[in-house]
Amino acid sequence: MPSHLHEDHAAPAPRPGGVDSLISQARRLRGQLDAVRRDARPGPAGEGDDALGRWQRALCDLAAHHLDDLGDHLGQLKEGLRDDEAAEGAAYPAPEEQPRPAPSGVRALGRAGSAEWNLLTDEVEWSDELFRIFGRTRQDGPLTLDELPSWLFTEDQEAMTAMVTACLVDSRPLDGEFRIVRPDGSVRTVHMVGEPVLGADGATASMWAVLRDVSELRRSQRTVRETRDSLRRERQVARTEHRLAVELQEAVLPPWRGSALLPSGATPALDLAAHYLPCGTSALIGGDWYDAMQLPDGTTLLTVGDLTGHGVAATSGMAMMLGAVRGMALAGLEPGPLLARLNQLIDRSAQPALGSALCCRYESGERLLTWAQAGHPAPLLFRDGAGRALEPPEGVLLGATQRAAYGQRVERLRAGDLLVLHTDGLVPRRAGDDVCGADRLLALAPRFAEARSAQDCVRAIVEELGSPERDDDACVLVARVS
Repeated sequence: MPSHLHEDHAAPAPRPGGVDSLISQARRLRGQLDAVRRDARPGPAGEGDDALGRWQRALCDLAAHHLDDLGDHLGQLKEGLRDDEAAEGAAYPAPEEQPRPAPSGVRALGRAGSAEWNLLTDEVEWSDELFRIFGRTRQDGPLTLDELPSWLFTEDQEAMTAMVTACLVDSRPLDGEFRIVRPDGSVRTVHMVGEPVLGADGATASMWAVLRDVSELRRSQRTVRETRDSLRRERQVARTEHRLAVELQEAVLPPWRGSALLPSGATPALDLAAHYLPCGTSALIGGDWYDAMQLPDGTTLLTVGDLTGHGVAATSGMAMMLGAVRGMALAGLEPGPLLARLNQLIDRSAQPALGSALCCRYESGERLLTWAQAGHPAPLLFRDGAGRALEPPEGVLLGATQRAAYGQRVERLRAGDLLVLHTDGLVPRRAGDDVCGADRLLALAPRFAEARSAQDCVRAIVEELGSPERDDDACVLVARVS
């Protein structure tokens, strides 16, 4: 719609060939966007139906509305160029004699209509599309400026009246948005732009406007805002839960970090080192634990375990489990009976879960290791430059059955032996890789033989297995016999 404010600075008219190229590009973009929208749909198993997926689909819908509008506007521009070419050679009237565009001459493909209200004759002209936007027929007739506010929401009427008054009295352009209630009760959001048409005396003779139905566009924008806000809230909750899980984990795991010597005396029996490896594909904290603690009878507790799940629930469950392990070990329970009691605890907890655990008691005088496992990888023993997995006693996952029995075994160790206790997420799973996690750890035997401390051994494990592709968190505990 030309503006009287810029008639001295008219831009050069675009050529049809350029418009055709733009229309083709818009159609290609629309087709590519449809492909993206199909990919963004939730999967059969519900994947992609989270807050992020809903926000992405809302953005795709909004982009589709904008591209549809762009295609409509380019189509109007192309039609207008054809009309101009057909009229080439005809006498071009002087600026003051140029007629205003007829209402039917400005139309969008299903989205916009035009109107003109003549203040001198009280005549009103509406395009066919504007009748469809308002849900009226030509037999019903167009609405006058006095009738128009009654179709609006009450809260929109004052702004609409002020905008029309400013156009008619002060010759200001129209630019506003309001909601109308159609005869069938449906609500549409309409954006109105226009300008006054001045008579020879400089007074406003009529008002001409284009009204565009932007209901779907505004609905898409509202959906984008709502899904974006939902995503932000979800991410804020996730950050809070992650912080709580980290703080809880740090509070529960052993106070020593890196390495320790137990028993803490003049002649320590074990050189210890441990490390927690976070998941490489998620920021969630799991329920993995490790611990080493000197017991009242002079023996040493060594334990690692993993509770299913991630986040605060898994970390709090891990805290409960580790606390129970420490308490029962201090009470003198052997590893097998200890795991049986731990299984009963999980079975009776408010939030049943599954877990695996390895519990060892080391007696330094005889260098005896008594151990039991609950569905957990066996300890790896390294001696004289070679390694092997200890033969596991019976033991099922914690929480799998109520009356599970857990056997235990005794292994006599030697000075210089190295024990590696780990959770099953330590070795990342590789597609098509037949080498199991224990074999990859056992292959580190030559490096362990050259290591001067348990901390050096942990460092070698992290260098070998600390992959960013890790899909689960893990713990490793190394004990070197003095």
